[in-house]
This record gives sequence, structure tokens and C-alpha cells, in this order.
Amino acid sequence: MKDIVNDNQWILSLVFVFTCLLLRWLSVRFVKRVVKDEDNLHRRWTNTITNITSLVIIIGLVIIWLSELRFVALSIAAFAVALVVGTREQIQCFLGAIYIASSRAFSIGDWIKVEHHYGEVVRSDWLTITLLEVDIEGMSYAYTGRSLVIPNNKFSTGVIKNLNFMRRYVAHSFSIVREADAISVRDARLYLEDLVREYCSPFKEVADRYSSLIEKRLGIALSVSDLNVRVATNDTARNVFVVTIFCPTQEATRIEEEITEDFLDYWYSITHKLDAFYGPDQQLDDVPEVVVSESHPARHLRPKKS
Repeated sequence: MKDIVNDNQWILSLVFVFTCLLLRWLSVRFVKRVVKDEDNLHRRWTNTITNITSLVIIIGLVIIWLSELRFVALSIAAFAVALVVGTREQIQCFLGAIYIASSRAFSIGDWIKVEHHYGEVVRSDWLTITLLEVDIEGMSYAYTGRSLVIPNNKFSTGVIKNLNFMRRYVAHSFSIVREADAISVRDARLYLEDLVREYCSPFKEVADRYSSLIEKRLGIALSVSDLNVRVATNDTARNVFVVTIFCPTQEATRIEEEITEDFLDYWYSITHKLDAFYGPDQQLDDVPEVVVSESHPARHLRPKKS
């Protein structure tokens, strides 16, 4: 039996590799047919089957060719150093794969940040991780259409940020910059708060539940589901309204646009009324006390100097 194996190593190797690939193909088809696509479960199983098959093929080929490898064992010691130096990056990537599997920092379908790259994990093997790039910095939270292949050694030497909670809801911040017109900033902020509250009301209950889920998983108290409107000024003495909302990720850009449009309409209507009534050259200190906010009629533009 041993002689038969030694004399037919090439045939056994080809048969073994073909059998493993056939079993992998059948297993992947079975998973896609049976496992429902919930939280990318079928992609996780497919990736696991692929990695296990690769490992089995390597171990099987080593066992088949073990008798031949014994004759070169002494030679291996001679160029072992050169081999390690030449495959240093591959060894580091392999160790990085072991680190990822042991730490469970992320899984297939998670959003992560590696260095300055953001993306969704779609594939992992012993050497690389493949990401579908997501536009996080541009705050559109959409796929850019680019794929990123990152060596596994980047994960063992750098910081990995798991952004998976941002896939459904995100704490989205944006700013609205306006000129320092003769308008009550307090009235404008209150109007903007009412506007934000109105746009967030349809999903407020779901957002609160999702925020509570994140708090339970992290073990800390968060206030991400609370809307926040702040007023500041920039270097050019303009008013800056900073809005933070906890909203569905795919709706963030649309909600920002609609809130900005409505607020600019409000700002324009107030300044247009003032220009039409007092004229564009009216001095700020000469503007009398008038009501300018329909949502808060008790507030005034700016009190006159005594």
C-alpha cells in the first residue's frame, strides 16, 4: 500500500484536490439554498467553508508527499533563513489571520475602519481581507463601488475600528452656516429644534430601542438618540448651527437636505420681511422689537438700546 501511494503521488494529489474542490462547491451551493440571508449569514458560511477547504488541501498534500519531504529535510535547514526572509510578509499575513480569528474583532458583513479605509467585510482568507468601500468621511454612508484588498498583517499591527452599529442607525452631524443677520439666533435655534424633532419623529421609537441595544452591548450609557442643536460662530463671524441626529443610515443624507432646505426657507422669509419693511440699509440697533418667529411668537428680534 505504501509503495502504491509513493508511485502514484501525482495522481493521488490531483484526485484529492479535485475531491476537496468538488465538496466545497457542493457545500457552498447547499448553504446558499438552505441558509436564509439574515445578517449575511450565508456569506459567513461560504467564507468559512472556503478557508477550511484550503487548510485541508494543504494538510492533505503534505501527508501525501511526506515521504519525499523527508529527503529534503536536511536541505530545508540550509535555506530556512532565506525562506523566512523571503516569505516574511506572507508569514505575517498568516499570523494576522490567526489574530483576527482568535480576537473576533469583526466578521463577514461588518463595517470596519483600518487605518484611513472604511468598508464592509465581504471576504477573508489566510492572507487578505476584502472590503467594499463605504463613504463614511463624506457622510453619505453609501458604497463607492471600489473594493479594497488589505493584507492581514495590517490588522495585527494597527487599530481596528468596528463600525457595525452604523449600518442601521448613525449619529449624523451637519452644520448650517448663515450670515449674522438681524435675526434672533435663539428663535432660529428653537425653530430648527422643532424642525429636527418633526423629521425624526417617524423613527424615534425604533431609534431609542436601537440605542438601548447598543448601550447593553457596550455596557455604558449613551445619549446618541437625543437630538442636539448647537449655535456657534466661525472665524468669519457667521452663525453656525450644528445639528446632530440619530437616524437611519440610508436616510441621513436625505434628512439633512430637507432640514437644511426648510431652515433656509425660514431664514430667507424672515430676512426678506425685514428688508421689505425696513429696507436693506437699516441699522441693527435701529430695528424695533418685532415678532419674527411664527413658532415662538413671544420672542423678539433684538431689543433696542436704552
